[in-house]
Amino acid sequence: MVDLTFLEKFSKGDIQKMKKYVSMYLNTAPDSFKKMQQNIKDKSWPDLAINAHSLKPQAEFMGIPSLKEVLIEIENKVKNAQFSDLEILFERANAIHIESEIFLKDYIETS
Repeated sequence: MVDLTFLEKFSKGDIQKMKKYVSMYLNTAPDSFKKMQQNIKDKSWPDLAINAHSLKPQAEFMGIPSLKEVLIEIENKVKNAQFSDLEILFERANAIHIESEIFLKDYIETS
């Protein structure tokens, strides 16, 4: 689910830098998911696409490709005015995030 290979290369194996970037993700991603949840509640589809788009590079940087794929799917559904599945896709993205968050918090504590 989480592959820190990219982050490790980017940080040149510096564990403290890796922990810093992981912490940054853990501090910002939950807010993005809250915004996306509110966007769905408000049926603010353009804002949902913007928030999904802004979270994609973070998911890639953290090595969570399954999250990035769902975020792309959300963006594409909004672009094509296919709003019916957006809540289900959001729930899938959020579940991936929560599972990844557990792994990343453990990484910070044990590294």
